Amino acid sequence: MRKFDYLVIDIGSTYTKQRLFKDRELKASAQSPTTLENVYEGIKKGQEVIKEKMGLSSLEAEHFLAASSAAGGLRMVAMGYMTRVTAKAAKEVAMNAGAKILEVISFEDMPEYRVQILKEIKPDIILLAGGTDYGDEESLLENASLIVKSGVRCIVVIAGNIKAQEKAAEILKQGNIDYVRVPNIMPTIHELRVKEARDVIHREFIRQITRAEGSHILKDKITNGKIIPTPGAVLMGAELLAKGIDGEKGLGALIVVDLGGATTDVHSVLPEMEDLSEEERGLVISNEKQVSYRTVEGNLGLRVSAGGIIDTVKPKRILMKRNIQDETTVERLVEYCRFLEKNNDHIPQNREEEMFDTLLAETAVETALKRHSGYIAQEVDPVMGITPGMPIGRDLRKVQKVIAVGGFFHHRPASLGQEVIKNALRDRGISLLPENPEVLIDKDYILFAAGIISQTDEEYAYHVLKRYFKF
Repeated sequence: MRKFDYLVIDIGSTYTKQRLFKDRELKASAQSPTTLENVYEGIKKGQEVIKEKMGLSSLEAEHFLAASSAAGGLRMVAMGYMTRVTAKAAKEVAMNAGAKILEVISFEDMPEYRVQILKEIKPDIILLAGGTDYGDEESLLENASLIVKSGVRCIVVIAGNIKAQEKAAEILKQGNIDYVRVPNIMPTIHELRVKEARDVIHREFIRQITRAEGSHILKDKITNGKIIPTPGAVLMGAELLAKGIDGEKGLGALIVVDLGGATTDVHSVLPEMEDLSEEERGLVISNEKQVSYRTVEGNLGLRVSAGGIIDTVKPKRILMKRNIQDETTVERLVEYCRFLEKNNDHIPQNREEEMFDTLLAETAVETALKRHSGYIAQEVDPVMGITPGMPIGRDLRKVQKVIAVGGFFHHRPASLGQEVIKNALRDRGISLLPENPEVLIDKDYILFAAGIISQTDEEYAYHVLKRYFKF
């Protein structure tokens, strides 16, 4: 019986993707509808497709690995001392842990407001930050008391001033609130330490995923005991592709645009940032000089969030890209977006719908890229020491590779996908975006698979990427 090296599964909200590898090469792939009522049924259907394609009576692999985005991620609220600092740290913690940040509240907000937010959101997890080590204690303790007062029932990750954590834990314990203590996520103003908090959230994410019917079968089959959040898997694949491994180079600085039905995720990896000193990185609050960075645009997607695109950019302006300005076409575009929100599996039926999809893709990608990147300052800000012409935020001008992934790019010719990305980058304005990068299309969703495999065998995953992207 033929045994393969890796069978990698991604359980999405709509489709379950499976990739089969042998000798560092993709051998087969399948995509089947996700069966939320019993997730393993959808997995079995995809495996039947692979067996039929390859003429196999059974399917065996040395490693069985999985990722999932089906549950949408844990609902997280971050609480801290200063909003901007807490937001920055929370983004880093949530980046590939399986959580989505619904609100950031701080010591700067009125206590009544903080309690109301917790009651309204009913989070699965609260990231309780605040104060550098041996710095401010008041915010951590007050926020702990407000969590108890709100009556929410969730897990609280205490990740603030190490000196105040024991007191905060006692407050939560007295209020019968579950908590976990981890090292301070911002021990100094120059440093973020997020691994331990991220690991706790990831464990909670796995617990959420494995509550679904049929998931116990999946969990028993997984050989490394992990279910990785799909965006995290994509980011890990991007990091490996950019950095390479010991003795073998990667592609260098790159951007990954993951265009989905509900969100548009942008990942950028800048390996050269690893060599910066703390002084060169600057303060955490203004620091976009980390190696890896991800942003998620939750209202920009080609199906579930199609309406979010035309809410963000006026339909008339979108159609101007094709020199179309008549009101009837504008109205049809609006109607099409509203239709897509209710019919998430719709496939374009004619040339106009294909054009609409392409324009929506360009608009979502352009907006997401500009929000992800930094910009050239236009005005003086004496408080922040900013002058006109100064680069602010994430500088991506030297990036030479942009990789596109997602259903839109999977189902269309690579040339059209490349054109969409290039059109999205055409009007950079004051944004610090690449000027003329090479555009690569990940039609086979190799990045997510390599990211998962890298957690078991980094060298194997690297050579999968090297073979696929031909470098």
